[in-house]
Amino acid sequence: MKNPEKDEIIQNLKDAGCDEKTCASVAEDLTGGRTREGLKALEKHRRELLDQVHEGQKCIDCLDYLVYQVRKDQEE
Repeated sequence: MKNPEKDEIIQNLKDAGCDEKTCASVAEDLTGGRTREGLKALEKHRRELLDQVHEGQKCIDCLDYLVYQVRKDQEE
């Protein structure tokens, strides 16, 4: 991504679920020569999203187990 337009960065960040403050801050960092700071913020947001995915997976696993138990009990 060489010299992306600030508007393109902001749109990408919005699409990634970042709030307005984060969008503005990261876009300013990335276009203002503070790439390291911008990347740190992106990595932080990515970790937060991944934590949400893992939490969702735990919930799905619990539901799957419950469905398994209910079906197993019905067969008996």
